[in-house]
Amino acid sequence: MEWINAIVQGVLLGGLYAFFAAGLSLIFGVMRLVNIAHGDLIVFSAFVALSVVEGTGLNPLGSLAVVVPLMAVIGYGLQRGILNRTLGKDLLPPLLVTFGLSVIIQNGLLEIYTADSQKLDAGALEVASLSLGGISVGVLPLLMFASAIAVIAGLQGVFYRTALGRAFRATSDDPEVARLMGLDNNHVYGLAMALSMAVVAVAGVFLAMRTNFDPSTGPARLIFGFEAVVIGGLGNLWGTLIGGVILGVAQTIGAQINPGWQLLAGHIAFLVVLAFRPRGLLPRMEG
Repeated sequence: MEWINAIVQGVLLGGLYAFFAAGLSLIFGVMRLVNIAHGDLIVFSAFVALSVVEGTGLNPLGSLAVVVPLMAVIGYGLQRGILNRTLGKDLLPPLLVTFGLSVIIQNGLLEIYTADSQKLDAGALEVASLSLGGISVGVLPLLMFASAIAVIAGLQGVFYRTALGRAFRATSDDPEVARLMGLDNNHVYGLAMALSMAVVAVAGVFLAMRTNFDPSTGPARLIFGFEAVVIGGLGNLWGTLIGGVILGVAQTIGAQINPGWQLLAGHIAFLVVLAFRPRGLLPRMEG
């Protein structure tokens, strides 16, 4: 029963990792941009949620009404003001710029919030659980997993059933032809980043509710998100969920064997998939 419980908890943890990965996968799929600052933006969202909760008295889930649109606006402005200038055939400029952005975010958060560890108090939701056949399942992890499925399904719907999604796919397939057809690629890329940052905002709030965070925790979130993306397949949104689940299950099974093996087991699972399926399990976006 302990092993079954470890697998169940790993699956639910995979929902959080899917949130980390979905925004990363989205912008890579649209503009082939690898955002080194992605993890720091997740932590930034967590701190924004903390400020909103402390300043307004909203509960953490209620803070999403403020944090999601705010992060979407920041994402659009960031893409139009900085990142669009770095896009091209050379992948190095975006990497350098987003690395610099990562450093700026970490130091800015450190200056404003100090290095103290923080956490959002979710109240009774943190300890609420359901008993399923002798296995205790936390309501918060279950909510995170269900939300991950809903968000990814929503993103899939946007991509394949809306005019905005057609614009995303057109600019991803051939930016020059898309421009000739009347699309403003800079605006489309801005909207893609806004959508990515909206997902990042949800990831940041759930992260803040689930565990402690501080200004230096962003890179670890980036690694988990990146591994989930690569396991699932670059650019495949449902693949990010599968990748997140595989990563989460590997970590909880590793922790079951030896608490010190939790992170190592996740990295080993990533390397095994990379060795046998270098393009990931589901390398292309599927409708």
